[in-house]
Amino acid sequence: MAKAIHMMIRVLEEQRSVDFYRTAFHLDVSDRFDFDGFTLVYLRNGEADFEVELTINKDQTQPYDLGDGYGHVAFAVDDLDAEHARFAAAGLSPRDIVEFNRDGALMARFFFVQDPDGYKIEILQRHGRYR
Repeated sequence: MAKAIHMMIRVLEEQRSVDFYRTAFHLDVSDRFDFDGFTLVYLRNGEADFEVELTINKDQTQPYDLGDGYGHVAFAVDDLDAEHARFAAAGLSPRDIVEFNRDGALMARFFFVQDPDGYKIEILQRHGRYR
């Protein structure tokens, strides 16, 4: 059976991205590999083995064009309201909390935030299928 192990995004400034993911999701650097033309930084926390891989291309000077194909990555949290307040207090500019109902029952509560490079991230209340 396959196991998801990481997602990769290209970022312009390593420290800015490391700081964002540490503040937002308590992800810390688990590995860092420097190569001639690029650097790979792996971020994780104790909650899961899944990692965010940051790729920093050394010759990139302009922000990446995210195009219209990228959707988002999602994180599940125990207390969505507390996390939303924490994000706001940290200056991360979270969007408003949204609720989706289906057949008269709560399907999902969530909000979105963007990282420094414009990648969208969904933060969901642990509930139902979102664990």
